[in-house]
Amino acid sequence: MSKRALILIDIQNDYFGTGKWPLHGMDAAAANAAKILAAARAAGDKVIHVRHEFESAEAPFFTPNSAGAQIHPSVQPQAGEAVVLKHRVNAFRDTELKALLEAEGIEQITLVGAMSHMCIDAAARASADFGYATTVIHDACATRDQEFLGRRIPAEQVHAAYMAALAFAYAQVVSTEEYLAAQA
Repeated sequence: MSKRALILIDIQNDYFGTGKWPLHGMDAAAANAAKILAAARAAGDKVIHVRHEFESAEAPFFTPNSAGAQIHPSVQPQAGEAVVLKHRVNAFRDTELKALLEAEGIEQITLVGAMSHMCIDAAARASADFGYATTVIHDACATRDQEFLGRRIPAEQVHAAYMAALAFAYAQVVSTEEYLAAQA
């Protein structure tokens, strides 16, 4: 049995072009996430989908029971794959994620999804803090422009800064191509 798990975080309809909160590069990130997902399934790795819903219908996106909060068709769960519902940034907080990983004896976690500067960052840090060997597939993650002190920070810079920080001490950060080549 594989000791690896792929966790797909928040690859949901609202993050795509017609959604309520589109991210820069989400189509490309989802296409790469789908490649990683296919490889994980072929390898027999544990696959866990994480889906965010805010608890209020007043939320700007991922409103409860909305089409926008559903997992995108490009990475739809298959029978037997866990779907974890979260209401907070960190996928480990107040969810069954850690229990699912422990039940399978998982030692290595690979993360893909969105947003780079929020849910991917939080999950990668928590994963490392829990002792998992953590990998983030940087080109299978996406984010959006941010603002700080009245200045717009382009999504590419936000993404790069967070990937650099994670690579410094929390995770191995690699491309889809590098990850798939290492799995072959």
